[in-house]
Amino acid sequence: MISVTYVEANGAQHVVDLPEGENVMRGALDNGIDGIVGECGGGLACATCHCYVDDEWADRLPAADQAELDMLESTSSERKPTSRLSCQIVMAPALDGIVVHLPEAQY
Repeated sequence: MISVTYVEANGAQHVVDLPEGENVMRGALDNGIDGIVGECGGGLACATCHCYVDDEWADRLPAADQAELDMLESTSSERKPTSRLSCQIVMAPALDGIVVHLPEAQY
């Protein structure tokens, strides 16, 4: 299992263990964590799973592809250099302990 810490906009933290191959969005939805909607179910067709990857972890992720970058243009909360779509962050052993911050709003 791979540990993910979700930090809500209000500062509340939730540590969840996810299996390898699962994505951060599904982990939030399956564990009732507020702040990620995942309206398209991870189909890279919306930006309602927008998150901010903690600075310490941002460089450890593969670069976002053009489709993800295009979807990030439609986030409702401020886009930052560490903005990613959580459906595109797939759990791998190298990401054990990753921290993601959730925006104030997804709509």
